[in-house]
Amino acid sequence: MGATRTDAKPLLTEPVQWRDYLELCKPKVVALMILTVVIGMFLAVPGMVSWKVLLFGNLGIALCAGSAAAINHVVDRRIDTIMARTMRRPVATGKVEPLNALLFALVLGGTGMGILLALVNPLTAWLTLASLLGYAVVYTLFLKRATPQNIVIGGIAGAAPPLLGWTAVTGEFHSNALLLVLIIFAWTPPHFWALAIHRKAEYAKAGVPMLPVTHGEAYTKLHILLYTVILLLVSLMPWMTGMSGMIYLTGATVLGLRFLYWAIALLRNSRPHAAIKTFHFSITYLMALFVVLLVDHYLYLG
Repeated sequence: MGATRTDAKPLLTEPVQWRDYLELCKPKVVALMILTVVIGMFLAVPGMVSWKVLLFGNLGIALCAGSAAAINHVVDRRIDTIMARTMRRPVATGKVEPLNALLFALVLGGTGMGILLALVNPLTAWLTLASLLGYAVVYTLFLKRATPQNIVIGGIAGAAPPLLGWTAVTGEFHSNALLLVLIIFAWTPPHFWALAIHRKAEYAKAGVPMLPVTHGEAYTKLHILLYTVILLLVSLMPWMTGMSGMIYLTGATVLGLRFLYWAIALLRNSRPHAAIKTFHFSITYLMALFVVLLVDHYLYLG
């Protein structure tokens, strides 16, 4: 009787479904991104955004974002098999072959770029491509494995969506759009580092040099607090520059202080499961901050 192979890839009995390809696109992440794109669009004009830009701008950007996410699944498939929160991803399990995922990403990205070039404007198309490459190639392929500052350096790619929304409407850069980018850029480190603390053992096992792995939890918690203070100050800049009014100032202050509360609780270990709770609140924070900014835009109180 021959020896049984223990290293063989398990046979998958379930057929590939459309949901598997949807999961490749990281729909929850893309949905949050598109929220900031839409708000960036509306902030760019005093009235309504044209239906054409609203429809095709968001469709093109979403397809490109989904393409970047699918590439991330392929590049990170080894890491994903080690981490509990990602081990069931379609490429990690072998349900979707890496080549098929890359072809899917190519189709999504090409379609998204075509829509943006033909129906929106070239500036938005090329900025979206730069963001796609920044996340899928520069961050995922290089920075993530090279430095504990991967989130800080690579954060600029993830901070681009409101700028993309703004340029989709206006076809040009504006300082107010860059303020929105700065807010997300400052938000990214405390957001991801809180998750990294919660998943520290898994990142260490996967060989990913996240800050809590390389410098310890205490160091990371201190930097989460410092970046949260920076975020609170940066989030007030739209009011300081006259871009927004008192509604936004009130909302940004309340939300920022709440984020600061969680950062302090995390530093002091005063709340159970503070790391993952800080991570979850950070998502709520960003959504609420941009919604308040939009409300203020139409109900401006100077």
